[in-house]
Amino acid sequence: MTADLARFSINQMTVKQLSLPELVDACRDVGVPGVGLWREPVQAYGVEAAAKLVRDAGLTVTTLCRGGFLTATAPGERAAALADNRRAVDEAATLGTDTLVLVSGGLPPGSRDLRAARERIADALAELAPYAEEHGVRLAIEPLHPMFASDRCVVSTLAQALDIAERFPAHQVGVTVDTYHIWWDDQAPAQIARAGASGRIHTFQLADWITPLPEGVLNGRGQIGDGAIDMREWRTSVEEAGYTGPIEVELFNDTLWTRDGRELLAETASRFVEHAG
Repeated sequence: MTADLARFSINQMTVKQLSLPELVDACRDVGVPGVGLWREPVQAYGVEAAAKLVRDAGLTVTTLCRGGFLTATAPGERAAALADNRRAVDEAATLGTDTLVLVSGGLPPGSRDLRAARERIADALAELAPYAEEHGVRLAIEPLHPMFASDRCVVSTLAQALDIAERFPAHQVGVTVDTYHIWWDDQAPAQIARAGASGRIHTFQLADWITPLPEGVLNGRGQIGDGAIDMREWRTSVEEAGYTGPIEVELFNDTLWTRDGRELLAETASRFVEHAG
């Protein structure tokens, strides 16, 4: 591992064409020290087996994605969501990461009340945050771009995420800073400083913004350096706020997923050094 990659982490979705063993081997070959894992492929491999595989390779699990989807109004759906998030906490603890990323959830069917949905997130965190603390896991609320507010995440800005997180101790609940989702927001730098002042930046993720967006928009994240976002500026912002942790590259991109995964990992590491190092 070179010094330039010391804080680099590859999110598993960036190279989802690689199996978990292939990802681990590729990280060792390229000199990548950290991985952000996703629940579904980890569950398919086996949580304890995945933990051993990554640990034996000397890799750090920087985050687990994802918990959340906490906006349901029906009692049965709410109970199921809370149970699933407790399982996610358990999985994070088993994998050895202290950070579970939360995608909060969209509007329930038939609802147009964003404020009420956000309040339900806070109500759910009041139950989940102490459980997570008992297991050594922090919850990191991730604001998503407003285009996802209806169906995926009613938390669209860092300010909204912090308004919820600050109801809880910082070691229980903080935020995810993801360039893809907040680069457009001229209030984001001030909110990063706000988050840093209370120790609430729990993870920092990079992805570029390229247009036109694909149909469906979810898988439109660009390789860093290919789009409109100044990665080094955002890295400077979070570091001036006191963040010293891993920096994940998390890309959802159908075109990138058709490529050789090892080649893509090496390219992503190189782009990280070039544009965010």
